[in-house]
Amino acid sequence: MRASLALPAVFFVAAMLPGPAWAEAEVYRVTGLAPGEALSIRVEPDAAAEQIGEIRVRALVFGCTNDTPSRTTWCRVKAGRTLGWARRRYLAPE
Repeated sequence: MRASLALPAVFFVAAMLPGPAWAEAEVYRVTGLAPGEALSIRVEPDAAAEQIGEIRVRALVFGCTNDTPSRTTWCRVKAGRTLGWARRRYLAPE
């Protein structure tokens, strides 16, 4: 029963995403960090933006963009209940 309720929630969240980050959700894993480190989730696609969460193992990724102030690529992510932005450099498709 829980799995059948989770899928519509994913589509609802994807529909709420702004701009170029609209995409079908895919599962990505954290890679390229030292063991035990977590990937920061930020409120905006900018390293100076407020950190609102962390990704330790996996996250849903809705799309990526390099249309950012730093010109680096960031992805719209959801980990648990946290929805924000994480650096693409540290995410790999599952």
